[in-house]
Formats: sequence, structure tokens, C-alpha cells
Amino acid sequence: MSILKFENLSKSYGDMPVLKDINLDVAEGEFLVLLGFSGTGKTTLINMMAGLDGPTKGSATFKGAPITGPGPERGVIFQNYSLMPWLTVNGNVGLAVDTVFPGLSKSEKADKVAHYVKMVGLSHAAARRPAELSGGMRQRVNVARALAMNPEVLLLDEPLSALDALTRANLADEIEQIWEQDKKTCVLITNDVDEAIILADRIIALNPDGTLGEEFKVTLPRPRERGAMNNNATFKKMRAEITKYLMDVGIEAKVEGTRLLPDVTPIHGVPTAVAEAQSGMIDNRFLDFSQLHKVYPTPKGPLTVVEDFDLKIDKGEFISLIGHSGCGKSTVLTMAAGLNEISKGAIKLDGRHVEGADPERAVVFQSPNLFPWLTAKQNVAIGVDKVYPRASTAERQDVVEYYLERVGLADAMDKSAADLSNGMKQRVGIARAFALSPKLLLLDEPFGMLDSLTRWELQEVLMEVWSRTKVTAICVTHDVDEAILLADRVVMMTNGPQATIGKITNVDLPRPRTRKALLEHPDYYAYRQEVLDFLEEYEHGAKPKPKPTTPTPPKAVAAE
Repeated sequence: MSILKFENLSKSYGDMPVLKDINLDVAEGEFLVLLGFSGTGKTTLINMMAGLDGPTKGSATFKGAPITGPGPERGVIFQNYSLMPWLTVNGNVGLAVDTVFPGLSKSEKADKVAHYVKMVGLSHAAARRPAELSGGMRQRVNVARALAMNPEVLLLDEPLSALDALTRANLADEIEQIWEQDKKTCVLITNDVDEAIILADRIIALNPDGTLGEEFKVTLPRPRERGAMNNNATFKKMRAEITKYLMDVGIEAKVEGTRLLPDVTPIHGVPTAVAEAQSGMIDNRFLDFSQLHKVYPTPKGPLTVVEDFDLKIDKGEFISLIGHSGCGKSTVLTMAAGLNEISKGAIKLDGRHVEGADPERAVVFQSPNLFPWLTAKQNVAIGVDKVYPRASTAERQDVVEYYLERVGLADAMDKSAADLSNGMKQRVGIARAFALSPKLLLLDEPFGMLDSLTRWELQEVLMEVWSRTKVTAICVTHDVDEAILLADRVVMMTNGPQATIGKITNVDLPRPRTRKALLEHPDYYAYRQEVLDFLEEYEHGAKPKPKPTTPTPPKAVAAE
């Protein structure tokens, strides 16, 4: 039986169409997932289900009656939780109970609040206020508040996207368990393919033009345990099909190539005598982390965040550094950048100790930190002018424009940074880093603030530009697929404090790599399982005894 229905529904804002000719039936008790890129109208669609917005043409009905506004029978959980900061967990959930069940006695209301707070695992924190809760706990309060209204339909608008990977997975599992218990109708918006397959009965992709795309029925038996899915042939086949569809409709070739890179030599902050002595860069042990430690003073004494981090990287290698939050990944990266003092041990790049920041070590952070009043071209030019002082103005401009073209910004070079989307800003950050012609490229979760599908697109951009330069690179990430996709070796860190290298996996997959090709490679899921097994062992702050690292690649063995 249909509970929500859209017929020939379209939505425009002024002259801008957002949704076009949507025909959709949501069955009672169904778990439907809407999957698509940012800007495809997913949130607009769920807002019309909630009655927070109305169609420009066509109809939206709930149980056959027109949806004219919000109602308690349709509970909504948004990406951003709007909790009352002065109320406790119980107080925030109690607001919903008071609104929907005004006739209940005080004790009956308290019992109902306690029931839903317990359902999301927050009984121990019932008296805490939002400021005392983690992001994941605050979103649990949001879930409890929506459930306390006892809705017939639960509408979830990317409720997990702002959470770290582990919290996100745990809360997704809880939402599935709640759905299993009550068999409520659920509609979830997400941009995460794995999350969609784990949760859904049916997945519908939204196309960039605002139309409904292909539909995928999920026949996997429940419960769908995440670890087991990695070895499930049906899961892998569906994952590849959905990924291919989304990339085909959503990621178009945006890279132009009208300019050539001029033959100019960068001048970094290396003394002239040293630069001349090192005219031929060493290949083996090009980047050498030797017994690296980072210790911070605290009122309770010294705190060792990273210890005995020992890693040898050859020239042109791409390393992914992965581990749970707080394991010191970014600490290692900032020490390599010269932005964080080394407590003990050493880092050598091209035979010289790393001391202080230098453009020879370019960094791309999670937030690109552009000057908002400057254009994309001007933001990149700042570094280029410093690194190529002997080049002509025309040559320096060619360097800037070459890399902006390579990252797909040929048509946006003269736009101010303030007018760029987050994805476009990060493209500028990538172009700026490569334009410095660095010896070492350091990427600190460069796509962490972006939705999954924009992240895929920029990973392809990064790989395309890297394949031309073969610059030695380290990328800090918490995304297993990203780590494998980019790297020659995946370096896994144990939990902090006293974090160190727990395991190294050599990724022997052909280059150039694309996400679609890797998903079909027979060895891909074996590499994925290695990393997932390690991360699972260290979940929830566990500190098992580190296992010996796997052997380094043959070329590095000879060097050592």
C-alpha cells in the first residue's frame, strides 16, 4: 500500500528548475534511499514529503490526502541538529512528547521520554546538555526526538553526513534496528553508496537535472553486517553498478588542455650551495621518517602522541596514512610540513633535514584557506610568484593557468574565491599545491568536508594531475576506498596516545586508476579487507598489540 505519492511533481525557484516530472510511490513499511550528488534536489524532495515546501506543479499526497504542511505523522531528522542548548537530553526529547501527547500525565510523559532516550543509547547522558555531548550523541538526541513523536514516516535528510566514519556507521546501524523494531516507513537521503545498500529496500538515484534516475532493488538478506558485505558477491556487484551509474551521469570530463606547462625551474628555500650539491635528487629513501616522536607538555606531565614512527618513502611514491580519529595522522603530516616541531627523531627530505615550512613541501588541508577577496587565479599566483622568481610574468601566468585547467577550472579562473563552491575551492587548493612544483605533496583529509560524490570527482582530478608530475605524496584519510585508490602503500596507524605504525599494505593495482575499474579488479576487495580488519581491531579506542608491518616493496628493500 502506498503511503507517500508524488505525481508529475516539479519544483522551481523563480526561473531555476530543481525537480522535474517526479513520479514516486513509497510503500508502507519500506526503507527507501534517495542517492545523488549535491544540487540534485534531494533535500527539496524530502522537504515536500515533510510539507515544508510545496510543488510548483503536480501533486504530493500522504495516504491519499494532499500534503499541505508539516504534521507529527511525518518526523524529520535533518543533517544539522537544532537542539535547545539550555535543555538536557531528556528536556529536548520531552519537547516533542509535550507537543504530540499533551493529554498524558507527567509520569507517562517521563516514561515515554525515557523509552526513546534508551532506544538511542543515551540513558547514561539523559541529564547532560548539548554542549556536553559529542556530535554523534547530539544527532542521537535528534533521532530520539523524532521517534518520540511516534511518526508513521521517518524522513532522514543526510542525518549522518557531519559525523566521523565510525560514529556514522554505528548510528546507521541503530537507525536500521529502530526501523526493524517498529517497521516505520523510512526515506533516507544520502550520498554514501555503502550506507544506501546497507539500509535500503530500494535505492533511487537522482540525476543532476532534477529527474529521477535508475532504481536499484536491494535483495540482500537482513541484517547486513558491514564486515561480511565486503565478501558478498551481490553487494560488490550492486556497489559497482550504482557507482558506475552515478559517475556516468554525474561526473563529466571537466579537464581542458589548451595550455602547455612552461619549462621553468622552481627555486625553493634551499641554500644555493646545497641545491647545487643535490642537483640530482636521490630516489631511494627520498623521504625518511626516523624514530619520529611528538610529545606535548600537559599539567599531568609529558603526553606522547606519536612514538617511533619509522617510514622510508621512495621518490615518486604515493602513501596513504589511515587510522581512527586521534591517532596522530595529521600530527605526522604537519611535522613533515615543518609546521609542527619534532620532539625526537628526524625527518629528511631529499637528504636534508626538514626544518620549518617551505614551498618545497606543499600542503592541501581539509579547508583550502583561500583569500576570499582574490580570484582563483590570484590565489594560485601568490605561491607561483615566490617559487619562480626568475620566470617571466607570462611564464608564471602559464603555470597558474595550466594547473587551474588541469583541475577543471578553466571557466572559473577569474571568479573570486568567495563565489566558488566548496568543491571548486578545493580544486584551487590542489592547483595551488601542484603549481609550486613541490618535492613533497602533503594532503590532510583534502576531501573530508565534501560529499561522497564530489569527493570521487576530485580524487579523479588529483590522480590525473599526480600522474603527470609523479610528485612524492602522503595523503591522510579516514576513507578506506580513498586510501587504496590513491596509494602505492597504505600505512595504518594504531590508536593514540603513543600511536605508531601498526601495519603497511602494498597496493599492487595497475595505474592509471579509476574508481570504476578498481571496483571490478579481482584483488581490490582483498586489499579493502586488510585495511577494514585493521581498523576494526582498533575500533572504540582499543589498543591491541601492534603486529609486525608487512614487507616494504622490492624497490625499497634494496634501499634499506
